[in-house]
Amino acid sequence: MDGLKIMRHRTRLNKGSKRPGCSPSAPHSQALVGRRRWLTMALVDNASCAKPSDEFPFPEIIELNVGGQVYITRHLTLVSVPGSLLWEMFTQKNIHSLARDSKGRFFVDRDGFLFRYILDYMRDQQLVLPDHFPERNRLQREAEYFKLPELVKMLSPKLSKQNSIGDDPCQSDPEELSPNADMARNLASASAALTNAPGGSFASSGGGAGPDIRRSGFITIGYRGTYTLGRDSQTDAKFRRVARIMVCGKTSLAKEVFGDTLNESRDPDRPPERYTSRYYLKFTFLEQAFDKLANAGFHMVACNSTGTCAFAHDQTDDKIWTSYTEYVFYRE
Repeated sequence: MDGLKIMRHRTRLNKGSKRPGCSPSAPHSQALVGRRRWLTMALVDNASCAKPSDEFPFPEIIELNVGGQVYITRHLTLVSVPGSLLWEMFTQKNIHSLARDSKGRFFVDRDGFLFRYILDYMRDQQLVLPDHFPERNRLQREAEYFKLPELVKMLSPKLSKQNSIGDDPCQSDPEELSPNADMARNLASASAALTNAPGGSFASSGGGAGPDIRRSGFITIGYRGTYTLGRDSQTDAKFRRVARIMVCGKTSLAKEVFGDTLNESRDPDRPPERYTSRYYLKFTFLEQAFDKLANAGFHMVACNSTGTCAFAHDQTDDKIWTSYTEYVFYRE
């Protein structure tokens, strides 16, 4: 009984004594009401920061649909270059005049893949492109459309000290450049001038009235063939069947030797000073190719061949072999 009385007394102390005009839970209720007011004001402030207002109609984070490609960026990025087209679009107060897609994203009818470089430039006003970027001219056109004059200057071709266009996206690889390329170009220009001049002549081989501008180099001839060996490996049902003769080497040398008989369909518009391994001849006679190389002053310096058995006939035991052979020619 004494313990029960003590517990009841503690309960009365925790509840507090009654005062005039104030309920026992009044202090707790006032604190709860004050906390609710603070939370409500904080939510209102956060909502006012996230939602656009009349003075700032655009949200901080903006979604763009550029030619079907979706980009998400900050509003400050889009207005980082004053006077640009994006700055004009996203500083106006009439937000309803901008086109939107079905999901409410701002729509720009331009190249969506190239816009990534436009957006990268808008972030820090620097241009970083991949190596051997093939669409430099198109990106320059996009920069002109978005009114970015500094980016247009960065993308414009620059003249080097040799008065050649630098930053060419289709320039030759370093290992493909000939050390005598400039000399060869000068000699070619001189020979063309001599040929066009009255009484001018040009010698394509050693000795003659004109200068010899033949360049040294290698040309490799390769072909795949098939042949059939009988049971005794001496009777050939089909001695040789050449499907295609491949030509590997510098483009200018291949065109010089084979001329119109060279098929360039697999590697069109190849610069003269670059190498290719995709040309092939319009004929399938190896001797004809050898004659043309010999007439141009080339001589064979190496050859190799590999052969594999494709399959064997069950009844006759004849084996069908496939081979790949290469002949390397050189001209000094």
